[in-house]
Amino acid sequence: MKYSYYPGCTAETTAYEFGRSTEAACKTLGVDLVELEDWNCCGATSAHSLSLQLNNELSARTVALSQDARRDLAIACPGCYQRVLNSDHHLRVDPAFRKDMEETLGFSYNGKGKVRHLLDILTTDVSLDTVRSKVVKPLTGLKPVIYYGCVLLRPPALTGWDDPEHPMVMDTVTAALGAEVKEWSHKVDCCGASLVLSRSDIVTTLSNKLVDLSVEAGANCLVTICGMCHLNIDSRQAGQNLPVFYLTELMSLAFGTPVREVEHWLKKHMLDGRPLLRSLGLL
Repeated sequence: MKYSYYPGCTAETTAYEFGRSTEAACKTLGVDLVELEDWNCCGATSAHSLSLQLNNELSARTVALSQDARRDLAIACPGCYQRVLNSDHHLRVDPAFRKDMEETLGFSYNGKGKVRHLLDILTTDVSLDTVRSKVVKPLTGLKPVIYYGCVLLRPPALTGWDDPEHPMVMDTVTAALGAEVKEWSHKVDCCGASLVLSRSDIVTTLSNKLVDLSVEAGANCLVTICGMCHLNIDSRQAGQNLPVFYLTELMSLAFGTPVREVEHWLKKHMLDGRPLLRSLGLL
């Protein structure tokens, strides 16, 4: 199972632990991620807000870089996934858009390979039985709620690999690791996203609401797969100390990644989740 891989900017900076744990978990599962050479930022919120044309060009360039390999393109960051998936869609269906991007970027779109989120790959191309078979340290005692965020599965007409209102893919993977996943109704509520820079009060309100509802559901932690969601919920809590983990961190832990490496990732979190994991005998 070989895929082109677009890590995105945050996997090398604010979500370094997400990037490294993603690579570790995929290696254990036999998912070969071949990083794109000379990749660039997807445009994220900044380019999208300032210039839609620039955003389109940045994301379309990622498609151009990946298509010659004739492999599906794996993306772990929901924001990057949304941007690149949207550009690929318009390259496929909009002749004027395709012509503009081809002339600007100097490539010819051939439509080879799909833009796919890592979760889609881990649950479609990799079976849950395979995930279970790699677990050497079951996450017994961990009681997470699973938080997908508002971006990952939208727009559903382009994603289509899980229910946009009541997704279950990440729940099933986390349960396969041995955790006791808690039910709640806020999997796809917004955390405030990139308003953290312009309206931090809104981010604080929304993120703390998610934390309070997590505790109400009986969770002792929250699991996400989005760098922005992790940053907001991990850093904006007031009155609660609910650990926030990346799914790939927990996968790597359950798969037997050396504890010192896992702890190196966890040290980057604002809220220290290590005491919880140690109390459960997982570290």
